[in-house]
Amino acid sequence: MLTRADSILDKNIGPFVLRDLEQRFGPGSITQQATADGIPTFWVSPAIVHDVLSHLRRGGARTFHMLFDLTAMDERLRQHREGLPPSDFTVVYHLLSLDRNEDVRIKVPLREGALELPSAIDIWSNANWYEREVWDMFGVCFAGHPHLRRILTPPTWTGHPLRKDHVARATEMGAYVLTEEREIAEQEALRFNPEAWGMKRHSDNSDFMFLNLGPNHPSVHGVFRIILQLEGEAIVDAVPEIGFHHRGAEKMGERQSWHTYIPYTDRIDYLGGVLNNFPYVMAVEKLAGIEVPPRAQMIRIMLAELFRLASHLVFYGTMSQDVGQLSPVFYMFSDRERVFQIIEAICGFRMHPAWFRIGGVAADLPEGWERMIRDYLDYQPKRLDEYDRLVMRNRIFKARTVGVGAYTLEEALEWGVTGPGLRACGLAWDYRRQRPYSGYDQLDFEIPTATNGDSYDRVLVHVEEMRQSLRIIRQCVDNMPPGPIRSDHRLATPPRRERTMQDIETLITHFLNVSWGPVLPPGEAMVNIEAAKGINGYYLIADGETMSYRTRIRTPSFPHLQMIPLISRGAYVADLIAILGSIDFVMADVDR
Repeated sequence: MLTRADSILDKNIGPFVLRDLEQRFGPGSITQQATADGIPTFWVSPAIVHDVLSHLRRGGARTFHMLFDLTAMDERLRQHREGLPPSDFTVVYHLLSLDRNEDVRIKVPLREGALELPSAIDIWSNANWYEREVWDMFGVCFAGHPHLRRILTPPTWTGHPLRKDHVARATEMGAYVLTEEREIAEQEALRFNPEAWGMKRHSDNSDFMFLNLGPNHPSVHGVFRIILQLEGEAIVDAVPEIGFHHRGAEKMGERQSWHTYIPYTDRIDYLGGVLNNFPYVMAVEKLAGIEVPPRAQMIRIMLAELFRLASHLVFYGTMSQDVGQLSPVFYMFSDRERVFQIIEAICGFRMHPAWFRIGGVAADLPEGWERMIRDYLDYQPKRLDEYDRLVMRNRIFKARTVGVGAYTLEEALEWGVTGPGLRACGLAWDYRRQRPYSGYDQLDFEIPTATNGDSYDRVLVHVEEMRQSLRIIRQCVDNMPPGPIRSDHRLATPPRRERTMQDIETLITHFLNVSWGPVLPPGEAMVNIEAAKGINGYYLIADGETMSYRTRIRTPSFPHLQMIPLISRGAYVADLIAILGSIDFVMADVDR
């Protein structure tokens, strides 16, 4: 529903942004949309979008330094668009101001025959990959983009997968046949052309010298390729190539019910477990107006911090291994196993429990859970102290990481860095503290920071975060409230079992909610959390159905990998290995 400035609540930043934009671009040029998440959302025309974005970045009364997300949606089959501008495809910019802790969302309507917008790379550097993704998935062109080519699908792919008229399953396509001619064509399409990426020879008498790091190399932590231009061992330039792990997770969200999609979220950051469930179920709950009981909220926090520990232990061990230490990874994986034993005892599964539910959690805590967690809380701090001596104070480790791959706070904001990588630059910005969710505001913990923004400081922040996670978990154990573990709301899934045998109507409702899933009212909501690797969020569009109309997954690793060319130029190949390890990424999180 669209509103004018005189009907917007004064307590929201919307009136200020709207007033500022209308003063700059004229009355009626900006229209506001109300959304379930309360983020000020404005529609602007394609003709002025670049000027609007530039104004919000640099010239407005309230500037937004970070392009947090850029995505699109195919509106052609959407039923509930009452009051919205005519649009076949909509491009969405999500901007973030960390110093004021404010968001703004800019939406641009496009008609099917005119799918083009000016590139925003000159405003935010990290718009590069986001615009390539929108072109790849939807076919929207960005004029002025230097390398507008596919990023998540193969270069020979036909069509744009997130359009509504693109097939959703392999069974809807013909049998795949790889003829000799097609194999040659596919191989030729993968050939790297350095001139196309703006690379230049050192002199007229020299040729390019390249090294392919990956896509099957242990130091790239997944199926990931970096094409390095070298002069000796020094890196002149780098081109990261992603998409090898792309599985269409957002497309899957459009054909699974709200409830049955939960297990798919586990596989995004496959080291994060329920940290992936967290923003998704909270986004659904915001759309449905579901209040989660206090006990379920505290259980969610406890499990989320256990998975943060498990993820950080993997990072800590593999990072030390990447720079030449062999022993730590065995010790740290042993500690991770203890965490998984707790998770398995509570959830029944280890890495991918899919344990959060819309409205609560799958089950209550089992008998003996408290003793098991307290034993671990007494055990792990001593091990972290030992790892400090083994790794963080090791002269070789410090020589390999201090001053390597450093970036400034301004560069971090420019490239959309969040999580430990941002806090390593000195900014104590953590979603759990700045925008508390699920009861984090009731807990006492600190936000670790560092100052240099280099590989060593990124590891240092991770280590201190583990200590804070232990502190949070102890408070959860000490203050676990009694009560239900699932909401009574009619759209909570699955419904409360004890009410299903009262009458036939309740039983039918239970059956429909479990089999088809709840029918959510039309609306839009984005919910973010502080995941292990940075801010992870789900932007959901409900259209009055049992499935999501559009599921957008904003992952932290995607923008982080964009920085590799910036922070690796001038470094050595061995330095790049340390840089990659310190970023803390998994390719499923990047490619989705």
